[in-house]
Amino acid sequence: MSEPIHKRKGSWLGTVRAVLWGFLGVRRYADYQDDIAKLNPLHLIAVGVLMAFLFVLCLIFIVNWVVASGAAG
Repeated sequence: MSEPIHKRKGSWLGTVRAVLWGFLGVRRYADYQDDIAKLNPLHLIAVGVLMAFLFVLCLIFIVNWVVASGAAG
């Protein structure tokens, strides 16, 4: 039989924090290595997709707000 799969014990808050730092593009190498060791890759993907979706929604909201305020004035 195969050996049991090692489960990574990363928190959701740590995953969100890592994704936000990734969006900014600034991350220390030591913190990056720590994330690789602790965080679950599937959680990183899920949070990354969710954050990208929220970012696009915010951009759409801002553009609609600017266009609406410019058209009324």
